[in-house]
Amino acid sequence: MKPLSNLTVLDFSQFLAGPSAAMRLADLGARVIKIERPGVGDICRQLYITNLKLDGDSTLFHSINRNKESFAADLKNPEHLSQVKKLIAHADVLIQNFRPGVMERIGLGYDEVAKLNPKLVYGMVTGYGTTGPWVDLPGQDLLAQSRSGLVWLSGDAGNTPTPMGLAVCDLTASAHLVQGILACLVRRGVTGQGGKVEVSLLESILDLQFELTSTFLNDGGKLPERSAVNNGHAYLGAPYGIYATADGFLALAMGSVVQLGGLLELPALGEFTDPESWFSQRDEIKALIRDHLKTRSTQHWLDRLVPADYWCSEVLNWRQLFDHAAFAELDWVMEVQREDGPAMKTTRCPITIDGQRFKSAIGAPRVGQHTDRIAKEFGLV
Repeated sequence: MKPLSNLTVLDFSQFLAGPSAAMRLADLGARVIKIERPGVGDICRQLYITNLKLDGDSTLFHSINRNKESFAADLKNPEHLSQVKKLIAHADVLIQNFRPGVMERIGLGYDEVAKLNPKLVYGMVTGYGTTGPWVDLPGQDLLAQSRSGLVWLSGDAGNTPTPMGLAVCDLTASAHLVQGILACLVRRGVTGQGGKVEVSLLESILDLQFELTSTFLNDGGKLPERSAVNNGHAYLGAPYGIYATADGFLALAMGSVVQLGGLLELPALGEFTDPESWFSQRDEIKALIRDHLKTRSTQHWLDRLVPADYWCSEVLNWRQLFDHAAFAELDWVMEVQREDGPAMKTTRCPITIDGQRFKSAIGAPRVGQHTDRIAKEFGLV
């Protein structure tokens, strides 16, 4: 029995942050019913990260809506809205990520639904919170990254601000939403009362930067300085970064520069005996390492560094990773299949509980696929 079995979640959300949170709850055993507009459904059905389409929907939609049911309802239609309110009365969790005020205008804000179901845990994701000058701006990942300062941490000094190559704000907010919902469910188990859980893309991505912003707050407001040579972390000294070798790339994490010089047979590094110089002179040190590592293969350097337990790694692409025995050990890939539809490979839940890895073979639903069945089950008509 999965940990969240017997819990019912209503997923009103679209795009990524909300649906991926609902997916994680489904992975852990919850029953997730996706509330979608008739015909059109979640806008994410037509949001492509490549041109790859499967059975009429984007692979992005398939990957974050597995193991869900779909109930089609026009929330502007009084009859449909009445059915949804009846459904809410039976639910344990509700998730929505509309812009602030939208659910309230529909009549499904927290204060309204708490009267229908005092035990309901109401989770919401916004871009920038529910108050303040940014409240009405679109909560999109790249825009949130850009407003958060995150883009000044990657790339070399002198380069343009560099965003992360994935939806890190959405995914972090999704994880925080799940944490808040689970905390509220634990409290409900003690008090019997539900509650309202709020996260925003901005707060989540700021929290992801807490180590660095704490330094900023206690260092006289000094802005991060990216290394001009192979920057890997704006706040860490040499040798931290990724370096080209004769046939690939090598990642070096934290470690003694002097020890590294001995292992690489690069005597010039032996001059930097003061650890403070590893930051203050990091570009000079990293330039020496950069030029030296190009002379031999990645494996040559690994054979010297790994036996000494120096923190390093080869740099793999997905083909190399997926072919590796360490990846096979994870049993990471699973296959889901839409009812009477195609199958798709995707990734499993990353959480293991009592030795159990959580998988599901149920693919994402078609719009309104389960409307009639759910309506009969809950007496909505």
